[in-house]
Amino acid sequence: MIKYMGSRKNADGAVLYLFLVNGAQKELRQDALKRHPGCYEALPAAAKALIDANRSWISKL
Repeated sequence: MIKYMGSRKNADGAVLYLFLVNGAQKELRQDALKRHPGCYEALPAAAKALIDANRSWISKL
């Protein structure tokens, strides 16, 4: 079971996505979402849009 709990910024300014995965709390950075199956799919549409915008911006560099 994966449940999205929200997001927050750490001291470095990076966004951490908070999940409950089988009862354990996980804090994942954007680049770690693909290493945890099901977490990206559990994100709300607004968070997915922000991630897609970030990836698009990075690809233009």
